[in-house]
Amino acid sequence: MTCPICSKETDAKYRPFCSRRCADIDLGRWLNESYVIPAEDREDERPSAPETPDPDTLN
Repeated sequence: MTCPICSKETDAKYRPFCSRRCADIDLGRWLNESYVIPAEDREDERPSAPETPDPDTLN
């Protein structure tokens, strides 16, 4: 298996990376949002606002 950052052989200690440096580069890419997971924004998945009760029906 090769390192996804530099293509060197992986080290079992840092797998799937070859070194701490490559693992840190990958983490930095995630934290800087260089990697993204595409998703669809659906209307039906958004939480709706809670309904307020009708004051006339509370009595």
